[in-house]
Amino acid sequence: MTQTDRPYWEQVYSVLETVDVATGERTVRKRFDSLIEAPNWLPDGNTLLYNAGGSLWLFDLASGESRKVDTGSAARCNNDHVLSPDGRQVGLSSAGPEGRSLVYVAPLSGGEPRLVTPVGPSYLHGWSPDGTTLAYCAERGGEFDIYTMPVEGGEETRLTDAPGLDDGPEYSPDGQHIWFNSVRSGLMQVWRMDAGGRNQTRMTWDEESNCWFPHLSPDGKQVVYIAYKKGDVAPGDHPPCKHVEIRLMDADGENTRTLVRLFGGQGTLNVNSWSPDGTQLAFVSYGYKE
Repeated sequence: MTQTDRPYWEQVYSVLETVDVATGERTVRKRFDSLIEAPNWLPDGNTLLYNAGGSLWLFDLASGESRKVDTGSAARCNNDHVLSPDGRQVGLSSAGPEGRSLVYVAPLSGGEPRLVTPVGPSYLHGWSPDGTTLAYCAERGGEFDIYTMPVEGGEETRLTDAPGLDDGPEYSPDGQHIWFNSVRSGLMQVWRMDAGGRNQTRMTWDEESNCWFPHLSPDGKQVVYIAYKKGDVAPGDHPPCKHVEIRLMDADGENTRTLVRLFGGQGTLNVNSWSPDGTQLAFVSYGYKE
């Protein structure tokens, strides 16, 4: 692999892959000669949603073809997007008029989005199973914490206040918990709290890794996350183009194992990419162009 002084997104190719969580067998779905990120799996089991070039795209697993989603004025999307429980809407994060990321909701079939968070930066990660509430990471007053807000908009509720970065909030399938990652222990680790913010509990105790973006399986029994080797990155940073691992553990924090080793990081597993039947995960690996 070679690297120049150009921005990394101009240098890399992307490989959209799936992995069987039982066997670890990887399947390449398509190679892209540009940067794509963060695949979600749609409820139909046949389609993935990813972001590229400031837009969202639907990828048909059978044909290998992509189709752009019309998100109207939200045309600077980043890799923090979430599907509604019924799969009809997409919550997305896109740069607003002042350049800061804001949270919007749009029909997945296409159309003008509705602004949810008027204040930025805000990065969406979770949509409650009952469809009523969004969970997101936001910087307010110099601190990045986890907030929730009704899908229809309104007053935001702050759930964390520990010094340092709290990020990646995602609801458990039963709606009782929010999983997230926090740097409060020194290294980035996976945490869990009640949906209202109480009982914040550390779930990974890996002193050699920085652990990011926990995603619950559809049955709530397993958690997948991405791990950077300690020393390769600052605890509060999740850059691209690093040697990382996708790890799987039981929802009680036990029986952790490495599912995939790959070159990736930012963009690989930012969003929940479990297949609806819980047998596969979608992710993106990267490489430098020749």
